[in-house]
Amino acid sequence: MALTRKVVDDLETLKAVSHPLRLSLLGRLRADGPATASELGRALGESSGSTSYHLRQLERFGFVGDDDEQPSGRERRWRALHDATSFPTGLAELDGGREFVDVVRRRQEEHLRNGLEAWTEHRPGLGHSDYDLRLDPADLEALGDELHALVERYSHRQGSEHVALHVITLPQTS
Repeated sequence: MALTRKVVDDLETLKAVSHPLRLSLLGRLRADGPATASELGRALGESSGSTSYHLRQLERFGFVGDDDEQPSGRERRWRALHDATSFPTGLAELDGGREFVDVVRRRQEEHLRNGLEAWTEHRPGLGHSDYDLRLDPADLEALGDELHALVERYSHRQGSEHVALHVITLPQTS
């Protein structure tokens, strides 16, 4: 099954998804699967009213929708509509875009830091690698496409380890 991706290509959608609680809600739905606003509120320490409002905003911009299974007529179950969200580099160049791109980046950095701090024991398959490469922009894009295709091959397996795989390409400063 192919990974699905939502591409954020306009400032209004970027503003909508960059809200910290919305990023947390979307991340939780992707990681843990469908949930109600009440379940998400308890998990994130928020009121169900607040989570309901922010879920509706995410729905408005095409990030979440109704789960196929609605076990109760009382509470709506939500699901993420895509496996990943992409933010093209040009978004930061839009008037006011840098601020919202930075919010998303800081949330991603926090998620990475939390994962690194929680990683306290060696387990098979968990680890860290870094590579020093010299690539042209076209090579970087090709590498990203190849990595995406590789991750896609593993994306819908239901193994015993729930992991986050981070792929970060950073400019070398020295």
